[in-house]
Amino acid sequence: MSKAPQPGKDCWRIEHANAASVIVDAEDYFRHARAAMLKAQKRIMLIGWDFDARITLLRQDEADDGAPIIIGDFISWLVEQRPDLHIYLLRWDMGAIKSLFRGSTIVTLLKWMRHPRITVKLDAHHPPAASHHQKIVVIDDCFAFCGGIDMTGDRWDTRHHRDDDPARRHPDGSYYGPWHDATTALKGPFAAALGDHARARWKGAGGGDLTPIKGIQDCWPDDLAVQFHDVDVAIARTAPKMDDQAEVTEIEQLYCNQIAAAKHSIYAESQYFASRRIAEAMARRLDEPDGPQIVIVNPEQADGWLEQQAMDTARARLVEALRARDVHGRLALYHPFTARGVPIYVHAKILIVDDRIVRVGSSNMNNRSMRLDTECDMTIDTALAANAGQGDTIRAIRDDLIAEHLDLPVERVAKILAERGLVAGIEELRDKPGRTLRAYVTPNLNDVQAWLADNEILDPEGPEEMFEAIEKRGLFRRMGHWVRHPHLHRRKR
Repeated sequence: MSKAPQPGKDCWRIEHANAASVIVDAEDYFRHARAAMLKAQKRIMLIGWDFDARITLLRQDEADDGAPIIIGDFISWLVEQRPDLHIYLLRWDMGAIKSLFRGSTIVTLLKWMRHPRITVKLDAHHPPAASHHQKIVVIDDCFAFCGGIDMTGDRWDTRHHRDDDPARRHPDGSYYGPWHDATTALKGPFAAALGDHARARWKGAGGGDLTPIKGIQDCWPDDLAVQFHDVDVAIARTAPKMDDQAEVTEIEQLYCNQIAAAKHSIYAESQYFASRRIAEAMARRLDEPDGPQIVIVNPEQADGWLEQQAMDTARARLVEALRARDVHGRLALYHPFTARGVPIYVHAKILIVDDRIVRVGSSNMNNRSMRLDTECDMTIDTALAANAGQGDTIRAIRDDLIAEHLDLPVERVAKILAERGLVAGIEELRDKPGRTLRAYVTPNLNDVQAWLADNEILDPEGPEEMFEAIEKRGLFRRMGHWVRHPHLHRRKR
């Protein structure tokens, strides 16, 4: 049997969850987050990369409980309804600067600052050019969300990812494109452990000590279906090396171990594919004559010109290197598109290995998430004794994700994947009109883009590399043992 996660090596802690579920796309997440916060009695901790007080958590026609639907108003209303409730909001300091100029944001923040039970802090405890990237909500230390969805603009979408959905609008009324994302909900001792982590983050940002909350049990949202009952869940983190902080690379090690453990299939969704170490781990599996099939779902392009120069170019170089090793035809990369052919932006961070492992968190498959930014992921692994018998649920989550991308009944997708395998099954099912997955095509790389990718100018592997001499850096500097193809270093024609 493959090794289970090991605290102190590839995870921080393993804790019990009385209930757990994977939540896909922000329509469901925002609705369940609001319902969970309505149950809060003592404390809510909101930790994120970004936060926009103007977004709505529900559509207007869904609100029938008298509580506001705009999150800024909702938080203010909530503390007035619960005289013992304290709310702590921690977000990345650099990302907060531009948000101050979003409509009524300053007014809302000033209102919160005057309230004795709402505390907002900007987290500056990170190296230059790093970010706090975790997306965590902890409620009364009995319930938590952990995943990849921030409570900010551009995130809300349904699982249908309809073209021109009238509800997919910025607070100013302008339209944004379709968005795919994921998080998890967990109840019990796991939530208390995530509360320990959240309080440590709060203290590290200068927020002082907070004591744990004890004795509260009623915290699961009433309408959220439970997928897992009584499971053990691993928490893995990334934290950069700093003068007062040791480096934490649990997330990177867990990725490598989970890729190495795969028997039949690896299914991943990630905003980026640009990590050398993850590519190396996959290359080793592609070398094996009976290794696993690997499917990666990425957005067609990164969000923003700067990210495209860094991440998309690095992806092209790594994919070409892996394809050169994929003599058995087991690697496939795809992008989801709407019915009219509009790219769906993939922001989810998911890894599903066989019917054994499901992992959801904030970490992308890029260098920053391995060593520079702060990240937090959760994993349910059937190699842990308490999780025996959960394989069908894990496989069903994977099949449901693929069915969403292909806009097909999950029963049909599950049947074809079981018969044909992961890659061949998707290839058979995606050849259709309407919403579907399209295969990744390596773009032409100009000389500047190739240089940026090879030298990792915009995706450093850690804080020390930010100032490392360029001649010592490079996408392939440790890959001499698995890159032997000179066409990878030429501009593609």
